Amino acid sequence: MIVKASKSLWHDFGPMGVASGPLRRSESIDLIVVGGGILGLSTALHAAGAGLSVRVVEAGEIGEQASGLNGGQVIPGLKYDPSSLRALFGEARGERIIAFAASTADKVFDLILNLRLDVPQRRSGWIQAAHEPKAARSAETRASEWRQCGADVAVLNGAEITSLTGACGYVGGWIDRRAGIIQPLAYTRELARAAIENGAKIATGTRVTRLLQNIDGWVAETTLGYELRARSVVVATNAYTDSLIPGLRESVIILHSFQIATAPLPPNLDAAILAGGQAVSDSRRILCYFRRSPDGRLVFGGRGSMAEPHRPEAWCHLIRAMRRTYPNVSEVPVTHRWFGRVAMTLDHLPHVHEPAPELLTTVGCQGRGIGLQTALGEALATSIVSGDRGSLPFPVTPIRPIPFHRFRNIGVGALITFYRMLDFLDSAHSA
Repeated sequence: MIVKASKSLWHDFGPMGVASGPLRRSESIDLIVVGGGILGLSTALHAAGAGLSVRVVEAGEIGEQASGLNGGQVIPGLKYDPSSLRALFGEARGERIIAFAASTADKVFDLILNLRLDVPQRRSGWIQAAHEPKAARSAETRASEWRQCGADVAVLNGAEITSLTGACGYVGGWIDRRAGIIQPLAYTRELARAAIENGAKIATGTRVTRLLQNIDGWVAETTLGYELRARSVVVATNAYTDSLIPGLRESVIILHSFQIATAPLPPNLDAAILAGGQAVSDSRRILCYFRRSPDGRLVFGGRGSMAEPHRPEAWCHLIRAMRRTYPNVSEVPVTHRWFGRVAMTLDHLPHVHEPAPELLTTVGCQGRGIGLQTALGEALATSIVSGDRGSLPFPVTPIRPIPFHRFRNIGVGALITFYRMLDFLDSAHSA
């Protein structure tokens, strides 16, 4: 079943999508890309640019899922600090991953600039705001490690956080000036346009139902009865992964990220709230993230229920969090509510898999999907063209389904409730 996205703020402005439609005939090409989000489109763009014939197959429309629904924060790095990456992967591989992670925001903003993509964007940095003293000390450590790697970062005290964001309740943090914000639906649509201009073909409203391996490569069967034949396949479905690759859906935890947007802020608040255009995430276990939109709204996001929402009340917890962070917006109406899916891995790292020769997939963004998927798409394309999997930044690993995966919603839902309580106690103790 295709999950239809709720209408987001991003649908209100930005470029129209490229003209596309269902697959209309069987084809033989070099590369099949399943999924028309940022990862799939970046892979197609770079593979077509390298001379491969490419067909992207998207079950819905371009940008209607997570790639076009996220908060538009372009954040480099990973959940792990450089020292932890070296400990996990060894010195040589760790340094490669650190360099890759450091480059992901550059990949996005360089594409927008070099390909002249019609994407509202601002590169003013990302702030991680600490909600209690222990988190502030952790932020100092993170900033110190990335500074040693050459990153343009700085530690912020509580007064600096307040001055830059206008937010209440934060005691410190750090800023990564490599980061920024974009309009994510515009970016996804413009990636599709650029991929087509590079020679890739895109079919929407077409679902791949089965992948079969033969002596020449792969056959992709579709809901429309047409077949695609290719040497290589990239499955780029991430949080919307189904049973196409056995065990892949069971190797990630699917969460919902909820967002709201206010009406454009009145003049008396415009200069007081994120006037510098930074993106912000906080340090809570169940974090909140926020930014300004190009038309002057406050966009506020955070974790939602495990079940898909069907009533406006499902966003009430997010409205309360926004008004706690910004009491001065209490009278500004909320005009948009939407949600999308997020794929999380148990180790909070991206996973790259090749379950059969020339069948590649990667899952797990951990909240850094725009930069990560853009850069991974380029890396996948390079690896397919060269045949060298060693060129990929992350090691290729077997798919490992999570034990008792079908009970995940119960356990994760309970854990989220417990974490919310701990976050409340942290804030209460530091007040």
